[in-house]
Amino acid sequence: MGRTFTIMSREENILNKMQNDLSLKQLQITSLLNITQAINENLPQEDLYSMYKNFLSWELSIEKIALFIRDEKGWIPAVLHNVDASKVKHLPEAFLKFNRLHTVKIDDDEILQQFEFIVPVYHKKEPIAYSLIDGVKQGTDVYNNIQYITSITNIIAVAIENKRLVRRQIIQEKEFEFATEVTKMLIPEVMPSGKNYELANIYMPHFKVGGDYIDYIKFGEEKICFCIADVSGKGIAAAMIMANFQALVQNLSQQYKDLETMVIALNEMVLKITKGEKYLTFFIALADLKLKKLYYVNAGHIPPIICQKGVIKELSATCTIIGHFEELPEMDEGIIDLDEDTTLIAYTDGVIDVKNFSGENFTIKMLGELVKSNVEKSATAMSTCIMDHLLNFKGEEDVPDDIALITFKYYKS
Repeated sequence: MGRTFTIMSREENILNKMQNDLSLKQLQITSLLNITQAINENLPQEDLYSMYKNFLSWELSIEKIALFIRDEKGWIPAVLHNVDASKVKHLPEAFLKFNRLHTVKIDDDEILQQFEFIVPVYHKKEPIAYSLIDGVKQGTDVYNNIQYITSITNIIAVAIENKRLVRRQIIQEKEFEFATEVTKMLIPEVMPSGKNYELANIYMPHFKVGGDYIDYIKFGEEKICFCIADVSGKGIAAAMIMANFQALVQNLSQQYKDLETMVIALNEMVLKITKGEKYLTFFIALADLKLKKLYYVNAGHIPPIICQKGVIKELSATCTIIGHFEELPEMDEGIIDLDEDTTLIAYTDGVIDVKNFSGENFTIKMLGELVKSNVEKSATAMSTCIMDHLLNFKGEEDVPDDIALITFKYYKS
């Protein structure tokens, strides 16, 4: 009887353990399914964190949990259970060196000694989460529990990362739409013309959001001012700087009638806005049709080309870039006589950044020859001709930068 009772007790113990293990497996599978369903229903990440904490602390009796999630600000402690929040600041410095499941050892960093295991989660070779846990060894099946914790941590972390990426994409799309609208406002749809002159422009932004700017200001029928600029950088930051710059140009042009003083004031205002972290190249010209003079300032911009009597000249810089120095050294104003038919082409560096299939750049010399051979064309036709030539030159190659171009034509009376 005693032996039979012992055998039955052993069998009962084995059976009970198998039933407990099966129940635990079923519970864990149910938990994973619940989390998966919550993710599919797009529940807030706070709810996912709460589920993660409850599953580990209640169902696995994990005593300590510290789940860190990476976001734009760095490593954020998303879940803390029985861990002093005031003492987790330096944890990332200690755990980031681990790229696989790690059992905390006595020679590990002192701040890690409160935990038993470190579970990293990687996505595309980049760490996106770390779970630090304590109390697993008190369970009946350490290996099974660790496997479960690893699985649930991966599911939660990837879901949160996907939410972050979607959120960032939505923000970027909204910023992109906004910046696109701002960019459109920086380029006049229609340029003015008069008895003795015509203005035209061409603009093709890189990825629809650029940092180029074209504008004009009329001072009656006998004075017309036109300008082109290129800000360092791209995207919404460049678009916003250019929007501010446009407002400054329009405002200051009414206050200062000479270009030198106006550009000095522009430099001071841009420096205040950008703190010297961004700068602009800028070309501005004022055509006095009565005096038959063209006054210009080139603030570090690519030299525009001018064609008179079949001769091509470059309008080199007359001062340095705008927004980088407190004072503009060697400020000069250039003057050109408008006593002959004149064609002036001002452009941004996107024009000469264009490459053909052989990797050769479109050059200033090519542009000059093109202008000289089509000098009889109107400003609009000239601008279109240049753009068509650029597109033919590049063939199937990508356009590497914004292309902005302004054409000024003066017709001798």
